[in-house]
Amino acid sequence: MQTTLHPTLCASPAAREGASIIGRCVHCGFCLANCPTYQLLGDERDSPRGRIYLIQSMLENASASATTQTHLDRCLGCRACETACPSGVRYGALLDIGRGLLEAQRPRPLRQRWLRTALLGVVPSRARFDAMLRLGRRVRGVLPRRWRAKIPARASTVAADPPGNSYARRVLALDVCAESATPATRASLTRVLARCGIAIESASGAGCCGALAYHLGRHTEGLAAMRRNIDAWWPLVERGAEAIVVSATGCGVTVRDYGHLLRDDAEYAERAAYIAALVRDPAEIVDAKPHAWLAPIGRGRRVAFHAPCSLQHGIRGDARVERLLREAGYELAPVADAHLCCGSAGSYSILQPAIAEALRARKLAALVANGPAEIATANIGCQLHLGAAANMPVRHWIELIDPDAPH
Repeated sequence: MQTTLHPTLCASPAAREGASIIGRCVHCGFCLANCPTYQLLGDERDSPRGRIYLIQSMLENASASATTQTHLDRCLGCRACETACPSGVRYGALLDIGRGLLEAQRPRPLRQRWLRTALLGVVPSRARFDAMLRLGRRVRGVLPRRWRAKIPARASTVAADPPGNSYARRVLALDVCAESATPATRASLTRVLARCGIAIESASGAGCCGALAYHLGRHTEGLAAMRRNIDAWWPLVERGAEAIVVSATGCGVTVRDYGHLLRDDAEYAERAAYIAALVRDPAEIVDAKPHAWLAPIGRGRRVAFHAPCSLQHGIRGDARVERLLREAGYELAPVADAHLCCGSAGSYSILQPAIAEALRARKLAALVANGPAEIATANIGCQLHLGAAANMPVRHWIELIDPDAPH
């Protein structure tokens, strides 16, 4: 596809990158069969191919219609189309470029602006998120059903012992924004890595990875969060932290992309690329070390593993997690259409609740079809989204291989 940039966009690196990405699309349509929103809605404009045309129109005309806004907003950003694409179209990067253009070219209605501003004011701030979570739990009983379901009940967990200084190896951990809703994940991660001889450190001043703002088209805010994290992590990296472990795969995909996203920033480009190269999913660390300690604690219990889109189509590490679960003694239940999104997709379940709930219903039907006792996943957003409607526990897989966690 040939794109002729509007004269006002010719100097924009993002616009030029967008045109280059579009140029790889050959209109084959392989993406349609792998797009959850196209499968659900049946509208070409709600497919990757259709959205590519809409973004191309923005690049050529330097303007966006309400129709373009609607259909780009409906995209989950799941990147299943990238896995299916024979031409290597980097659709996820193109979507971010399109959403950035959209925010610049078309003002949003007041209600949409208010909701997005509220999300960005609460979720990336650990203190504000924790305060809202505590308040939500207190008034949960009087909230409308849809909002009540989004507030997780207080979770009990086995506290992790402080790692101390006895471990020769140290890694940094991203403090995931919503992690206080699932404290068992961090506790299990700390214990499991300790069994691998690795201590976890957190950096004062680090926070949200920047994904929420960046994927909403607020690129300036998203990039500022990325720079803040690099500044916070860098002294600890210089002192020997060998990796940055991210328990939420959605955040992990974003931090892995810091080098690309900040490539034109003279001050941060080199450090951003270095930080991106340090990012590890917990499964990468555990699987790379001898793990004789990994006892068959599953005892044949049947588990349905939901591989988040960020793990399948971003990190592409779902096979490693499944292998560790089997080593830990679990039987993995087959899951039909495992490549399709559950509907969580960061802020999507709040901004597009009807579509998100329809996709969740499909996903849960597939997950429970073969009789699992519980559902495992690798991303906090998926865990909370599925857990709000599931009739069985939904837990991070790291908890399932932790011998000291409740089983």
